[in-house]
Amino acid sequence: MQFLKILFWCLLAFVAAVFTFGNWTTVSIQLFGGLVAEVNLPLLLLATFLLGAVPTFVYQRWVRFRLRQRLLATERALETERALAAAPPPPPAPVAPLPPVSAPEVA
Repeated sequence: MQFLKILFWCLLAFVAAVFTFGNWTTVSIQLFGGLVAEVNLPLLLLATFLLGAVPTFVYQRWVRFRLRQRLLATERALETERALAAAPPPPPAPVAPLPPVSAPEVA
């Protein structure tokens, strides 16, 4: 399985290299204030890909972190409940006898 993973990444790198060499042209980008930026097409495509992929990746990692924290808190609460349910109930406290009550004197 590791071999297939390495083969896939090598094939992807090869396709990216062929695309880069085949499309190595300069693209003019009109910026604000009349500025013009001359950027190579593969670099521009990589930048736009990262501009869309990085926020999504960060959001997914944040959601995964929050879910993992919630799962750990739930597991701790479950272990506490299981420990309380498995513990034997405490023995009843001994009841001391009440002192005898004397009858009130009638005068």
